[in-house]
Amino acid sequence: MPLSNLATASPLPFVYQNPRFSTFHGFHGQNASPKIRSVLSSQSTKDPPSSDTSLLERRLDTNLCDPRQFPSIQASKRVVLVRHGQSTWNEEGRIQGSSDISVLTQKGESQAETSRQMLIGDSFDVCFTSPLSRSKRTAEIIWFYRKDEMISEPDLREIDLYSFQGLLKHEGKSKFGNAYRQWQIDAANFNIDGHYPVRELWARARNCWDKILRHNGRSVLVVAHNAVNQALVATAIGLHFHLLLANDCGISAIYVNQQNSDSTPTICLQTPNPPIAPGSSGGRKTNKRIILVCHGTLQSTAEGLVPALGIPALGNESMNMLGVIQSQKTAELLLDLKVNTIICGPYIAASDTASAICKVQEAADCLGADCVPRYVEIKQMKDLEYLPFHSAEYEIAYKSSEEEGASGLLWEKAGNAWLSILTHLRDEPESENNIVVVGHPLMNIALIGRCLNLRKDWMKHFHLDYGSISVLDFPDGPAGKGLIRCTNYTAHLGRWSVPVTRSASEDDEF
Repeated sequence: MPLSNLATASPLPFVYQNPRFSTFHGFHGQNASPKIRSVLSSQSTKDPPSSDTSLLERRLDTNLCDPRQFPSIQASKRVVLVRHGQSTWNEEGRIQGSSDISVLTQKGESQAETSRQMLIGDSFDVCFTSPLSRSKRTAEIIWFYRKDEMISEPDLREIDLYSFQGLLKHEGKSKFGNAYRQWQIDAANFNIDGHYPVRELWARARNCWDKILRHNGRSVLVVAHNAVNQALVATAIGLHFHLLLANDCGISAIYVNQQNSDSTPTICLQTPNPPIAPGSSGGRKTNKRIILVCHGTLQSTAEGLVPALGIPALGNESMNMLGVIQSQKTAELLLDLKVNTIICGPYIAASDTASAICKVQEAADCLGADCVPRYVEIKQMKDLEYLPFHSAEYEIAYKSSEEEGASGLLWEKAGNAWLSILTHLRDEPESENNIVVVGHPLMNIALIGRCLNLRKDWMKHFHLDYGSISVLDFPDGPAGKGLIRCTNYTAHLGRWSVPVTRSASEDDEF
């Protein structure tokens, strides 16, 4: 199946249904005609826009998009999105929206400095920043020694939340109970003061993404806010808004290749701090989590290729020395998280990684991470076998048609595996439940797609490295939708970590 052209608006999935109990219904086609109209232009941050009446008269399904095509680009482009650091209102638990009263806390300034260090080796042609002081200050810290231009872009201000702005979260819940709950579970149809804030934000994000693509810079830094950064990422690849989280000073990288029939943007969501720390997810407390762990590199080659076939390795072989180190460092990272269950594929690399994690978990009391011994259950799941082990079967599968070939087999197995994994995520409100799933990078990408209830060809938007982890939160329990906290986190690998962003090259695609 040919990859979608970025110049054509990407179709969006139907309103999310719990993948545990629903069948995926598909899309309106690769070139579906999008229907959301722009209701915003650049405006003052103190003057929230008026809602378009026609939008108020109908509900919004998440398969609707803006009918405009994005501009074509003449060269590959990298867009790095950074959320501002912790603000005074973040610290107080106050709803900020597009208000401009809060400023960065000392912790927020420190987070911004961490982001600066993470990006210090990167070259950027331009920096777009929100005009709100908390983002502007974050941008100034990150941009510190650079001489290239900074552009203040009004469309990058945070979502306009009207009467919610300035309220503590518990005040918002008590004063606007139904609206607050709808904001959490059905953001697209959330209505307050006669406005649909998420629809307005979405239109603004499309306008802003258009401006970013039209800018002649090949490497672009954007410093803004949680919701608008989520909307930009979703707009770039056609995903449902509010499924991809942005932590304080979290970094999202989008890579857009020069447009042709096979071009497609890819994304990576990173956080400056370990993403396994307990806390809130999308503004809600969560104690249900799935951590996708990619096993380490394999013996065949560092790239994990089967030389005879020139295709991804099967995984039914031992890890090389680097792979062993990667699995051990992953086990150390997860020591601060009480793991209930480890689920792995039935092959050597996945099983060895799962065993390394289990041994460290069960030694938590000896290592000073817990006051009592932990018991961790390891389960092998056949559907996490990422492709048939036998090389002849593998080669036949890989060379056959797409629907019946390797990608089809992988997608089908991931679907079965995802349903089984969710049954292990106990729906007990007060009970912490952390499940670690160990598999091949391609299988874990497919599981992310299943979590988001996407179509198979959406897998191309994600990239995972050996030894990486990705974190999926379930603030509404296993019956609710999963939120992506981060993907491809490798900072725990130390000297073997993968750079947060990839460098630009004048001659090559990113």
